Amino acid sequence: MPNRLAHETSPYLLQHAENPVDWWPWSAEAFEEARERGVPVLLSVGYSSCHWCHVMAHESFEDQETADYLNAHFVSVKVDREERPDVDAVYMEAVQAATGQGGWPMTVFLTPDAEPFYFGTYFPPAPRHGMPSFRQVLEGVRTAWTDRREEVAEVAGKIVRDLAGREISYGDSQAPGEEQLAAALLGLTREYDPQRGGFGGAPKFPPSMVVEFLLRHHARTGAEGALQMAQDTCERMARGGIYDQLGGGFARYSVDRDWIVPHFEKMLYDNALLCRVYAHLWRATGSELARRVALETADFMVRELRTNEGGFSSALDADSDDGTGRHVEGAYYVWTPEQLREALGAEDAELAVQYFGVTEEGTFEHGSSVLQLPQQDVFFDAERIASVRERLLHKRSERSAPGRDDKVVAAWNGLAIAALAETGAYFDRPDLVEAALGAADLLVRLHLDDHARLARTSKDGQVGANAGVLEDYADVAEGFLSLASVTGEGVWLDFAGFLLDHVLARFADDSGSLYDTAADAEQLIRRPQDPTDNAAPSGWSAAAGALLSYAAQTGAEPHRTAAEKALGVVKALGPHVPRFIGWGLAVAEALLDGPREVAVVGPSLDDEGTRALHRTALLGTAPGAVVAVGTPDSDELPLLADRSLSNGEPTAYVCRNFTCDAPTTDPDRLRTALSG
Repeated sequence: MPNRLAHETSPYLLQHAENPVDWWPWSAEAFEEARERGVPVLLSVGYSSCHWCHVMAHESFEDQETADYLNAHFVSVKVDREERPDVDAVYMEAVQAATGQGGWPMTVFLTPDAEPFYFGTYFPPAPRHGMPSFRQVLEGVRTAWTDRREEVAEVAGKIVRDLAGREISYGDSQAPGEEQLAAALLGLTREYDPQRGGFGGAPKFPPSMVVEFLLRHHARTGAEGALQMAQDTCERMARGGIYDQLGGGFARYSVDRDWIVPHFEKMLYDNALLCRVYAHLWRATGSELARRVALETADFMVRELRTNEGGFSSALDADSDDGTGRHVEGAYYVWTPEQLREALGAEDAELAVQYFGVTEEGTFEHGSSVLQLPQQDVFFDAERIASVRERLLHKRSERSAPGRDDKVVAAWNGLAIAALAETGAYFDRPDLVEAALGAADLLVRLHLDDHARLARTSKDGQVGANAGVLEDYADVAEGFLSLASVTGEGVWLDFAGFLLDHVLARFADDSGSLYDTAADAEQLIRRPQDPTDNAAPSGWSAAAGALLSYAAQTGAEPHRTAAEKALGVVKALGPHVPRFIGWGLAVAEALLDGPREVAVVGPSLDDEGTRALHRTALLGTAPGAVVAVGTPDSDELPLLADRSLSNGEPTAYVCRNFTCDAPTTDPDRLRTALSG
């Protein structure tokens, strides 16, 4: 019999709908049930492409004996962290404070008042490596709850008080200046891995937001070291196994320092951020590698993540069937020399072995290799390599594909919209801009209500019940602002304004601090507030960036003031932990540069001269520059007001800090004015 998860929209929760565990979704009713029965709550948090979540589900939650014990002594609550990032953040903070580490699956035991008292992550079915078995943990928690209830309540109360006491001052409400951004660059230089690119050791995550800061810092200051770190990191990642050398797109992270063996899940947010940053790297350097990777990653998102409704799915799993009925991590992506010979014949297989760095002993498990592009002093015939790639991709398509988590997350779709709109505009790919418009249209039709309140998720055209959090409002606004610059359609600026008005009214306090959840959202044991940029921009940094761009497009002073206040956290954290505030640093670069406001007017948007100036404006490297394009009589975008043609020709206007350059009809002059 299906349990209560059968009616949920989350693919992760639906994966557990047939478990013998009597799961509840996160709800007031679940905690009321625990209160009535006088039992604790088991909170299990994960996500659909999480390898160890699947392992624990198979070992424990599909086991009838374990389920019987859970059903008798606990109320079990299952949460998709991607649907409820607020619940995940609050309890992950407790897990990390108590154990010094965190991760998923996250396993937390709560009182019926939702106060945590015991924590862990993955628990095995039998004791191993010093870890107790899951059954031992359950029995221990039950005994403590039954025999030492007062002690448990005391521990839970102390944990909640300690969490409340962890509120920290995020510095003043002043944005960082030259000194703090220079200190951040110095900090990154210290943590940089000059042999392999990237920062720190293993596991190594793609530092997309830090690279964006480095590109903007170089554009504003001319610092060659910043550009070098950005270029080398992007090249090493693109040549490594973390990048799918056949199908495009990036895996979540590399388990080693050399970018060779990835954790194979592919997330929408990673690919959106990296697509955009490689497009920006091409814009700054003309790198052919950056161009190829930006376009291949954009094509991957459209081909493999787009849903029937026009949005973008959250992720592809790491695991898939290896052909024997077993689900194995990386099975879809790795190759042995024998498999290459079978797909290509002996001669081309020999070429592929050398070109992709495949070895007899393998770079992954069981003699298989992850395809890479090692640096070699060898000339390879481009046509022959293209043929090899095409045949391998066709052969791979016959394998069992990884599962897809096809829920649409508003924030991540906002990031994808920005990436696809800009990549499409840079490389004359209107199909990519159309894909961005399709996703934006879905968000407006399905995720926005009549009051411009945003729902976090949808699936199969059905909107989810969970309210949008700060990153949803901020990232969707960022996507809409990019669309406004690329298309010249003022409606996207209007929608961004509606979302950012919610940010000011419901997510900010008087000091300029921002919260991850709205003031009128469900009250958890603590209101989450995390300004650090980790896998994706924090809601805080993303909101600062969108507020700043909106202010530049419209002249809205409250939005600029709010952006400046929000950047106070970057002043506090940037010089000390620059790797974890990359997007905040990138936004601070835009603020220091102005940002510049570019208005392009022409007789029509299809006019060749207008298009040339518009494209030049979009390709300007000045950090955070905003662009408006239209006709002189247009009221679509505020920056176009009172702009006229020069001698009847398409004309560009560049302003910053309340000062404007002389208008120009010359793309070369415009390029110079926007070169940072």
